[in-house]
Amino acid sequence: MTRDEQSLLEEKYGGLRNPHFEEDCKRLAAGEPLAYVIGHQPFLGLNIYLDSHPLIPRPETEWWTEQLLNSLPSPSRTRRVLDFLDLCAGSGAVGCAALAQLPNARVYFGEVDPAHEPTIRKNIRENRLDESRADVRIGDLFAPFGNMQFDVIAANPPYIPAGRELPPSVTGHEPARALFADGDGLAVIRRIAEELPRRLAPGGVAWVECDSEHAEAARALFAEQGFNVEIRTDQYDRPRVIVACPVR
Repeated sequence: MTRDEQSLLEEKYGGLRNPHFEEDCKRLAAGEPLAYVIGHQPFLGLNIYLDSHPLIPRPETEWWTEQLLNSLPSPSRTRRVLDFLDLCAGSGAVGCAALAQLPNARVYFGEVDPAHEPTIRKNIRENRLDESRADVRIGDLFAPFGNMQFDVIAANPPYIPAGRELPPSVTGHEPARALFADGDGLAVIRRIAEELPRRLAPGGVAWVECDSEHAEAARALFAEQGFNVEIRTDQYDRPRVIVACPVR
C-alpha cells in the first residue's frame, strides 16, 4: 500500500477497507490529488473542504497565513474592527483561518469563479465559524466590493508563467484559472498592485503570494505604486510572499 493509500484509508475510511476505498485507490492511481479524493485538506486547525475542486491549499500558503495572523494586533489589545479581505479566495482557506483567529474581524471573500461560492460557505459552516462576520462575493478581483477599503488584504492569486511545466497531478486536476497568469505570471499581481492604493485603508497591509522565481519583479510592481514592500520567505527559505504597506 502506498503512503497516499494509507492516508486515504485512515482519514476517509477510519482504517476499514471497503469497495469505495478500492474505487478511490483507482482515482489515486490515475493521478488525482489525495486531497480531492479525501475531500478536504487541513489548514491551520481547520478542515477545508474541496467540493468544487478549487486550488488545493499548499503548506506554503498555510505558513504565510499563520505569519500574517500572528503579525496583527491581538484582539485583546484593541477594540477596533478589522476589515479583512481574502482575495482570489478559492476554497476560502485563508479567510476561514482569519475568521477562526480574529474575533474582531469582518472577513470578506472575493472569488471570480461562482462554482466555489458553495464551497467557501460550506467551509465557514462546517468549521463552525461566525457566519455573521463573513461576506462572500463573486466577481473579478475587487469589482464586487464597490469602493470599499480593507485593513488587511491577503491574496493567493494565479502567478505561474504560462509556459511552465507542472506535474500532471496538478495540470490534470487543479483549475488552470487559479494557477496560470500569462507569460510572466504577473498579470493578476500587476492588477492587484495597481488597484491597491485605492483598496488599502490607512495603516493597512497586504500579503500577496508570488512565484519564487519572480518575487523581485512582483516586489517592484508594488514599490512602483509607492508602497513599502518586503519579500518574505516560506518555510523552505524560498521567496514566497510580498508584504506591502503604505509609506508613513
